[in-house]
Amino acid sequence: MTTTSPADVRPDPPHSPDDRSLAEFGYRQELHRSLGRYASFAAGFSFISVLTTVFQFFAFGYAFGGPVFFWAWPAVLVGQLLVAACFAELAARYPISGAIYQWSSRLSNVTFGWFAGWIMVIGQIVVVAAAALALQMVLPAIWSGFQLIGTDPAPTSADGAANAALLGVILLALTTLVNVLDNRVMSVINRVGVTAEIIGAALIAVLLLTHSERSPSITFHTEGAAQSGLFGALAVGSFTAAYVMIGFDSAGEMSEETHHPRRTAPRTILTALGAAGLLGGLIVLGGLLAAPSLADGHLAVDGLSYVLTSSLGDGVGKALLADVVVAIAVATLAIQTAACRMLFSMARDGELPLARRLARVNPRTGMPNAPALVVGVLAAALLLLNFASPEAFLAIGTTCIVMLYLAYAMVTGPLLLRRLRGRFTAEGTDETGAPLFSLGRWGVPVNALALLYGLLMTVNLSWPRAAVYDPAGGHWYFQWFTVLFLTATVVAGVAYRAYRRRTAVAATVPEAAAV
Repeated sequence: MTTTSPADVRPDPPHSPDDRSLAEFGYRQELHRSLGRYASFAAGFSFISVLTTVFQFFAFGYAFGGPVFFWAWPAVLVGQLLVAACFAELAARYPISGAIYQWSSRLSNVTFGWFAGWIMVIGQIVVVAAAALALQMVLPAIWSGFQLIGTDPAPTSADGAANAALLGVILLALTTLVNVLDNRVMSVINRVGVTAEIIGAALIAVLLLTHSERSPSITFHTEGAAQSGLFGALAVGSFTAAYVMIGFDSAGEMSEETHHPRRTAPRTILTALGAAGLLGGLIVLGGLLAAPSLADGHLAVDGLSYVLTSSLGDGVGKALLADVVVAIAVATLAIQTAACRMLFSMARDGELPLARRLARVNPRTGMPNAPALVVGVLAAALLLLNFASPEAFLAIGTTCIVMLYLAYAMVTGPLLLRRLRGRFTAEGTDETGAPLFSLGRWGVPVNALALLYGLLMTVNLSWPRAAVYDPAGGHWYFQWFTVLFLTATVVAGVAYRAYRRRTAVAATVPEAAAV
């Protein structure tokens, strides 16, 4: 890979161990390296954002899975920990922005890695849009004045869907602004926001569990589930956990801005996912135990916002919901930042349209400004689908999960092949001289299970269930939205690669004739 970065170099010491580590891969240090361990942890945790995603998808999980959907949570957590362990190894060996793209390219080949990065960055843009939509689940519950369009705040209603899009666009304007300011400003916002989220999530879990109306045995019941049978309830109910526990790779995505990334990123990838998984599981369990009723229909429509305000009272409930708003804003910011770094990394290698512009780093702020604008505008455009139909809310959310799961499999797959061929080494040391993070003899079984889990979940999430994606009927394109969107993404990628090959060949013809 070659770099097409501008000549401006950031004003940090050019001979630090971190800079020399990046130089080994043929890149110069241009992003400002200012993130410590907690900031790295915050990058992964804020992408996962327990409060954002649990509040956004709890109602969906309960509606289709009933109380038993809780058990999908530990199953997904174990599966994602397997994937995260593989990513931790790669983060130690390849501390480069554009993690999924860089890892897949170096484990397989440039073409396969390019498609992994292409699918990942499109998926990240969709995740940005989906995260911004989460405001609708919280703001109207705090104050009815946040319902700017119509009167029905339910995200599945026409009014709620349109209002969600409007609130989302406003949030995206703010996060885009932060993403062009300075990475130190972004880091401070991330750290403060994640601290507030962790405190709020722990407090919510404790309060819900101490206000229980029933025993934990309720989690073995499937009553009220829209999906028949235990397997169906768990398969669709797992969407909630699957949507929550993605993005832990963001700690690796920020490697070029992190001090001692070979040592820091592997640990923060695992701790971010572990902390989010534990807190999220406790909140889901607490919500089921503290809900005033499991049969009045509120839990399947209003979700955890209803549980907080009805069980804890308006004052405490709304104060906690305000903390959720902070979490949603920080999550949207973190996801947009991760997508920006992926665009920057691919553009730096000349692998995207307008590569020179997208790879340009502002030497004063250390931020690639053009990617922030691209991600913000495209995510806002996706939000417009919500004006067309309320079903777009679920279609957008599920599509982004599938694309990230598939991109993850395009890393764990080549990594497993390398292990089986004996071409993946555990040798090397980090910036402190300690051995690199390694799974050792557990590498092959952990990697194989991680790949199998990822592929099974990709199929489960993308399966075109009419009852899930088009419950009202008449919108076949929403039922098949994930499959269609993924197909369009791959076709667009193939077309772009073919165009690049043709232009490259055409450029060499005059040179050959001149010789």
